[in-house]
Amino acid sequence: MVEPGDREVAGQRLGIPESLGVSTLEPGQRPPTTPPGRQVSIRVQLLDDVTEVFDISQRAPAKALFDLVCVHLNLAERDYFGLQYQNPRRMMVWLDLLKPTLKQIRRPKNTILRFVVKFFPPDHTQLLEELTRYLFALQIKHDLACGRLTCNATSAALLVSHIVQSEIGDFDEVQSFQHLLHNKYMPNQDALMDKITEYHHKHVGQTPAESDYQLLEMARRLEMYGVRLHPAKDREGTKLSLAVSHIGLLVFQGHTKINAFNWSKVRKLSFKRKRFLIKLRPDLNSAYQDTLEFVMASRDCCKTFWKICVEYHAFFRLFEEPKPKAKAVLFTRGSSFRFSGRTQKQVFDYVKDSEFQKVPFESSNGHQPSPINAHSCPLSSPLFTDAGYVRTDDEDEVRRKKCPTDKAYFIAKELLTTERTFLKDLAVITVWFQAVLGKEDILPDSVRTLINTNYDPVYQLHQAFLKEVEQRLQEGRSNAHIKGDYQRVGDVMLKNIQGLKQLTSLLQRHGEVLVELERSCRASQRLQELCREFEQQKVCYLSLNMFLLRPLHRLLHYKLILERLCKHYPPTHQDFRDSRAALADISEMVLQLQGTMMKMENIQKLLELKKDLTGIQDLAIPGREFIRLGCLSKLSGKGLQQRMFFLFSDSLVYTSRGMTADNQFKVHGQLPLYGMTIRESEDEWGVPHSFTLFGQHQSVVVAASCVSEMVKWMEDIRMAVVLVEQSNRPSTDLLSTKSPEEGGVEAESEEELSASRSSLERQSAQRGNTTVHVCWHRNTSVSMVDFSVAVENQLSGNLLRKFKNSNGWQKLWVVFTNFSLFFYKSHQDDYPLASLPLLGYSLTVPAETENIQKDYVFKLHFKSHVYYFRSESQYTFQRSVPLATCCVEKHGG
Repeated sequence: MVEPGDREVAGQRLGIPESLGVSTLEPGQRPPTTPPGRQVSIRVQLLDDVTEVFDISQRAPAKALFDLVCVHLNLAERDYFGLQYQNPRRMMVWLDLLKPTLKQIRRPKNTILRFVVKFFPPDHTQLLEELTRYLFALQIKHDLACGRLTCNATSAALLVSHIVQSEIGDFDEVQSFQHLLHNKYMPNQDALMDKITEYHHKHVGQTPAESDYQLLEMARRLEMYGVRLHPAKDREGTKLSLAVSHIGLLVFQGHTKINAFNWSKVRKLSFKRKRFLIKLRPDLNSAYQDTLEFVMASRDCCKTFWKICVEYHAFFRLFEEPKPKAKAVLFTRGSSFRFSGRTQKQVFDYVKDSEFQKVPFESSNGHQPSPINAHSCPLSSPLFTDAGYVRTDDEDEVRRKKCPTDKAYFIAKELLTTERTFLKDLAVITVWFQAVLGKEDILPDSVRTLINTNYDPVYQLHQAFLKEVEQRLQEGRSNAHIKGDYQRVGDVMLKNIQGLKQLTSLLQRHGEVLVELERSCRASQRLQELCREFEQQKVCYLSLNMFLLRPLHRLLHYKLILERLCKHYPPTHQDFRDSRAALADISEMVLQLQGTMMKMENIQKLLELKKDLTGIQDLAIPGREFIRLGCLSKLSGKGLQQRMFFLFSDSLVYTSRGMTADNQFKVHGQLPLYGMTIRESEDEWGVPHSFTLFGQHQSVVVAASCVSEMVKWMEDIRMAVVLVEQSNRPSTDLLSTKSPEEGGVEAESEEELSASRSSLERQSAQRGNTTVHVCWHRNTSVSMVDFSVAVENQLSGNLLRKFKNSNGWQKLWVVFTNFSLFFYKSHQDDYPLASLPLLGYSLTVPAETENIQKDYVFKLHFKSHVYYFRSESQYTFQRSVPLATCCVEKHGG
């Protein structure tokens, strides 16, 4: 590395007093001398896909080759770049600049090295020269094309639009369309052609340099910016990926970042064979063990990733010390500098032959911006979509001050956000499921007609309703200073509910669809397999039967929203009359459909439980009702053993989790409720929270996890016993085979029990994350009443999420349903990125010692897992907290 005192460095050449830790080589200077000897030709592929040949000595270190490439490119800020090649094991590895090239590349004639960006700075304004930013823009273009830089459709279209603007200039409809047809900048580009051209049309007057700047400005806000994933597994065998960035080590599951370990938290990095070890400072991250272990594909993979971590840490330590604010000037790049068809080599030849002047960067409006430093930029960034990046705290404070503060606005916004989710759920049946069934003609015509005629009209009605609500709130936001303008949504709801009243006969038949589809699955093994396969798709994030009942559940949501709206409005309000009329209509519909709704919810729950149980006959028989499910410890000769209990209106069934592919629960026994008695037995057996069930043929001693759980179970069992005796109907046998003797049942191996208690993260199949499995892992219970309450309280909207040891807040679209939070990048995404089951969690407000210092924040925690969520207003905070409290405290004990 050349010291600043030896000669003028590139930073000084640009008029900057300090180089910010970037070593440079002056463009006109000769490269260092290389050892004598026979010359070898090495091929290097540059970032514009042009391949150049460089001759070096056989004994020359790799740095000599790297310097030749940088001199050829006239590149000053070279420390951000590196050379990659594929080793004999087909792994992409970095060329070690301190070792001879030919000792690393055994067959130089058959090897092509790639010149790529190696280190991605946290802020691209740290790059001093425009040429460096141009190379970074080319790297972003490569990452986007190969699918490494993943993002939502809106962000991808905006990125491509800036690339097209820099390639061909201002928008021309024919030229832009032809260019996109012949150039693929990202996977599935054809589906986004209209959106790309729409954004491209907005970039008129933007120079190529401005486009590069905007491209980097947007890319750095994406989660996958500069990330290169290295496949690994954790100790439990879960497939993960490791990556490294300027902040530290990152852990991904798929393309979703699930954890980050800052360099300050890492005490030591090491590798042993295929195991990569991260030793943490125990006092800084109590949620994890002192040493984390990841298994990689091979020892070479492990060693390569360890080297990358060391290099990243060493490189970005240069930026840790505070530096004085830099006043940089940029080279301007006119239309002659880059245009369609010109290669990178031609560009660099033009740069070498031209005499560039140090002039400030002028924006398209002709005004000269302020000098660049680490906190300002010469160009104003476009408004990024909510899904594309995470707003800073200051941006959110300004945004909050500009938003309407009236409660009616947030009630209307809740209507909008939940309607978006509801329409997505309807599309699961009307679009996604129909597409799957269309591939194989195995669904009976009667059932197909039943689905089409009962769901398509409802879907179309709600599509029109959503557009009206969006338009009403958009007009209100732009006219928020006019009192009451944005509050009037009662008339829109009244119109939609009157339309729904005309479809009441269809809504009543939605339960019939559920039953007929189940009958068809019983008659056709292939149809049953097809439905199971569809439930494994990401878009079907709940049980398929849940989506069939969504239109009935939506009526309950409308009723609650209108009740809050009418309670808020004074009788003199201009929207009060329409809101009251809409509430009266929807209350009448709910009352009319309540019987159908309760019956179908019970059938749906029985059908869902049938998938989770093995060794049992048909659950969904007429007259049987589901009451409660959850964990209890059963006392046997070997002591207390965890069991899953299912309480129905005629029987109590106990199970343990089996070792099937879907981790179904294996039935151990059945206790008929007819003639059963129950009493507390803590004093008798010396087991806390225990009670004894006395049946006609056997008695069972069980223990709950806490007093509240014991009370809930005893109350529900007593109620069920009274009802079954009033009906005077003995219990039917649920078991498909005779239950083995109790001694044989309890002889289950400890290995099976310990395997069944493994963490939720081990479940790769979606069936492994159902309510039953969550209750098993969290040692809690849920009743049918709880399910009904949860259905009424579904919520959707944006929340800011923060992990226990992270610094920033991540903005996510969050859907609460089925006792879980589902996280999306935006409401436009078709399926969630991740989910958080809330059963067993506790909800509190952060203490002062936690140093959150933000408004409207609530905290969810279970054992060592801690999450903070931040709402946008007092109303959304109050809507979130009681909702989560209802879910958590009632079931968490």
